[in-house]
Amino acid sequence: MSLNHAAATRIISVAMGYGVEHGLKPLSVVVLDAGGHPIAFERADGASPGRFEIARAKAYGAVMLGMAGTAQKERAAQEGFNFIAAANGIFAGRVLPVPGGVLVRDASGRVIGAVGVTGDTSENDAAAALAGIEAAGLSGEA
Repeated sequence: MSLNHAAATRIISVAMGYGVEHGLKPLSVVVLDAGGHPIAFERADGASPGRFEIARAKAYGAVMLGMAGTAQKERAAQEGFNFIAAANGIFAGRVLPVPGGVLVRDASGRVIGAVGVTGDTSENDAAAALAGIEAAGLSGEA
């Protein structure tokens, strides 16, 4: 299965529903393709206007580095942010190395895109992304 618009809207719908069901703060969700281009985005009522850029930065870092947000955060902590700072220089500051940037893999394990969720804690953002990805029949790496 590819990461197309239908799959992206399913991911977003379920992730947003997860947020409501679990009493999270208003979420914003973006789905990027394997090249880092947005397929779909949604911002809940009450979410701050800057949430698109945050969600995109979480997802963009994941897909461009081939490393989910949790792994980016761990690597940054181990290396004093040197690698992440360099990556941010390369990618014009578009990488946010925290959970909530989730890689999307197809059945063969190939990275086909990423989901970025923001609005609550980074861990809750990642959980919402994973719920959406799984509902679309894909696998996620947070």
